[in-house]
Amino acid sequence: MAELKIPVTEKDHIQGELGAPVILVEYGDYECPHCGRAYPVVQRVQKHFGKRMGFVFRNFPLNEIHPNAEAAAETAEFAGANGRFWEMHDGIFENQGSLSLPMLLELAKELGLSESGLGGALTSREFAARVKSDFIGGARSGVNGTPTFFINGERFGGPAEFEGLVAGIDGALAGAPGKPGR
Repeated sequence: MAELKIPVTEKDHIQGELGAPVILVEYGDYECPHCGRAYPVVQRVQKHFGKRMGFVFRNFPLNEIHPNAEAAAETAEFAGANGRFWEMHDGIFENQGSLSLPMLLELAKELGLSESGLGGALTSREFAARVKSDFIGGARSGVNGTPTFFINGERFGGPAEFEGLVAGIDGALAGAPGKPGR
């Protein structure tokens, strides 16, 4: 079973507490249809576990097959630098069917972020290094497709479905073998 090579830290985008008993990490691609289907599943899982689980999203844009994935990831990082990562993350997935530069700029506007600031950041590739760092960390951890999940540092081998993720997390909460923490 593959292990998460880059530990979760306060530099990650996390919903919930870093010290929660279970940390679910997703390596995802904003343009990936499988990630789009997993998005509401993860929300249900978060609601199910509440404070017992933290959720981390890391970028893994598959640029060869998803031409808008890199720009979407950089847009989310731009929003994160302005305290709005999760709102942008959600907005991109909720509008995945119309993912494009105009849509990303419109989301920025809706979130009260500077459209020209986002345009400049995308042109200068200001957040490309952060996205690349996530991608390299995922590759080192054996990620080869999206979405890929890790539960407390161990790769989750099941499908990105509610029941399977809940069972995996329940196992981690029950002290199943694996690395505690991250």
